[in-house]
Amino acid sequence: MQVVVFPGQGSQFKGMGEALFKKFPDVVVRASDILGYDLAALCLDDPDNQLHLTQHTQPAIYVVNALSWLDHKSSFSHIDYLLGHSLGEYSALYAAGVFDFETGLELVKERGRLMSEANGGGMLAVLGMAAEGLQEFLGKHALSGVEIANYNTASQLVLSGRQDQIKEALYLLKEGNIQAIPLNVSAAFHSSYMQEAAKNFNQFLRGFNFNPLITPVIANVTARPYEASCVQVNLAQQISSSVLWDESIRYLMSLDKHFHFAELNERPVLTNMINSIQANEKPLELSDSRSVLASSESQVGKKCLGLDSTLKQGKENRREIKDCCETPSVSLINSQITVSPDMLGANSFRQRYGIKYAYLTGAMYRGVASKELVVAMGKAGLLGFLGTAGMHLDEVEEQIEFIQQQLGSECAYGMNLLCHLDNPEVEMKTVELFLKWRVTNIEAAAFMVMTPALVLYRLSGLYKDSHGNVECQHKIIAKVSRPEVAEAFLNPPPEKIVNALYEEGRISRAQMEMSSEIAMSSDICVEADSGGHTDQGVATALLPAIQSLRNEIQRENQYKQAIHIGLAGGIGTPQAIAAAFIMGADFVLTGSINQCTVEAGTSDSAKNLLQAMNIQDTDYAPAGDMFELGAKVQVLKKGVFFPARANKLFMLYSHYDGWYEIPEKIRSQIEARYFQKSYEDVWLEVRSYHQSKGRKGVLEKAEANEKHKMALIFRWYFSYSGALALKGDEENRVDFQIHTGPALGAFNQWVKGTELDSWRKRHVDKIAEMLMQEAAELLGIQYKKLINP
Repeated sequence: MQVVVFPGQGSQFKGMGEALFKKFPDVVVRASDILGYDLAALCLDDPDNQLHLTQHTQPAIYVVNALSWLDHKSSFSHIDYLLGHSLGEYSALYAAGVFDFETGLELVKERGRLMSEANGGGMLAVLGMAAEGLQEFLGKHALSGVEIANYNTASQLVLSGRQDQIKEALYLLKEGNIQAIPLNVSAAFHSSYMQEAAKNFNQFLRGFNFNPLITPVIANVTARPYEASCVQVNLAQQISSSVLWDESIRYLMSLDKHFHFAELNERPVLTNMINSIQANEKPLELSDSRSVLASSESQVGKKCLGLDSTLKQGKENRREIKDCCETPSVSLINSQITVSPDMLGANSFRQRYGIKYAYLTGAMYRGVASKELVVAMGKAGLLGFLGTAGMHLDEVEEQIEFIQQQLGSECAYGMNLLCHLDNPEVEMKTVELFLKWRVTNIEAAAFMVMTPALVLYRLSGLYKDSHGNVECQHKIIAKVSRPEVAEAFLNPPPEKIVNALYEEGRISRAQMEMSSEIAMSSDICVEADSGGHTDQGVATALLPAIQSLRNEIQRENQYKQAIHIGLAGGIGTPQAIAAAFIMGADFVLTGSINQCTVEAGTSDSAKNLLQAMNIQDTDYAPAGDMFELGAKVQVLKKGVFFPARANKLFMLYSHYDGWYEIPEKIRSQIEARYFQKSYEDVWLEVRSYHQSKGRKGVLEKAEANEKHKMALIFRWYFSYSGALALKGDEENRVDFQIHTGPALGAFNQWVKGTELDSWRKRHVDKIAEMLMQEAAELLGIQYKKLINP
């Protein structure tokens, strides 16, 4: 089990963050703008001696912690839990995706301000005394104005309270030969004396919305994982509640006694504490009585979902909040089981890609899955893939640059990589471009076998972590619709290709040696019958078969990292998403529904046609890029002639060995209605295109083989018809080639009569949120029916 921890107040020092500020200058500028002063100057030089002041200390630590996270997050193959000590909890929540960097800094800025305004109290560290003994000591000496604020370890505690009684406690403890150290603070933090600050902070928190957690975070207040509905109450209560650090670590030990942890701090302050707890204390004994049916409306609804305006203090209140936030993710509220969207799919999948939901948007050719679509998904904490197929490399590069400028280093995004068996140079140049721009996520599509370019991408990201485990920065999600293709992606890269890449100097010896320890793909997306290229697979048959294959190969190869299996094809309604997760899909990927959105990179004319379609309004046509093989694409048929015309061209190709063998009447009809120019004029365009690409062999073959020449000319129609749809050429609308599946028809029916009836109101990130929310609600209802029919 891997845990990442963040330090809190007290970890600051002059010079902190120097190397990180150089790596992330844009983030530091944004932070300084929010704070209203030069943060770098404060941390590095502290010219006015203000770094120790709470209102400055807390934002400084938060920013440095956040930069440490950005610097190190890619080095973790997975993270099971996050936690932070007091203020450090905000860094953990940021890393878990609960809020973005700017929001977290706004929260910490206000927290520091409110806490700095409290005065008249003090804090005292006590070493070598157990909590029970310290409580007896306080009672014996009538120190009722002093509370235990921090339970750091079994023998390292911090007292907080009235200044006069803190001084008296210091005197009495030293008299009893107990080591006690006064802390340089201005108030009694983490005690009931902070009630006013907690109340005001709670009011401030009401102006914010929080995202579901991508990774579980252990709360200081409860020593248990956060629930999404408890973020506000925990953050407000934390100011005036004890920090249950010792119990938090022992809770993690109950899950894995010897868990691994990493403290993201230039000068670790928590590491010794955690090592001490692991070495000297026992795992927490958890009660088995917590169950779905044990939770109640009064527990969850009142204590988490609607925080009372007056925050109660003391142990009783902490226990109540602990109870409600320990309620499992599935809980009974108003006699209905509540399932949240962040519960759907595999948590480890969301962690791997740094996203809040196990929901992706797939690539659609020629930039229909546009840069704007990818950015919208990234800013929403989700992952979208750019449709690079059919784009020139310089255009792809421009779009990558745009996406990276818009999303920075914090948001997820990916690129499509299309197989080019007939032109491997294009595939290799595309991979080289991805490596140049440090693209770490790709969607591999149309691959039947593993290729040198694909293997190069995967292996060039290999390295070993500090524990000697093989890690890969370059993640591949392979879209497959056949078990034999899935098998190729589930196994390690082919040894022959690996050796060739090493001999060419494209990978290192270490990477060559590590290649046998990983699968070709990080994850697999099972593509059932979908828009565009399709093998017309049935989801309920295909998904279980590839899940079983994954289990078998993963067991045989003993991979250290899980390979997730997701589902695409026919995903357009909450019911479809719920069904996918019920079948055990680790994630879902949508396609057709996204091309009828504001962000989609196609014409308004195409979107108008798509908006009007129903589930029966699609057909199958030959795939232009694999015309001779008879591969199929699913396309829109309502309002267009393309599928009928495309199928007729393939029929003619199958029956005749050359253009001039086709009856003249049919040839004239095709030239007039399909091509709108002569066969020979089309050939001049085709020849000019291949000459510009340096494909002399293709042209020589065409000149020697009339059937091949006819195939190239028929392929031209597919390229032409796709371009018409993208441009929105209304005069030639009947020839629009629009890839889509019935999922969009189902989506149209689902939103019929609502604001989303019009595609001009459809935004890809909002659709994702709505689909996942309603899928979760649907599952909650169905679970309740199963439990209580």
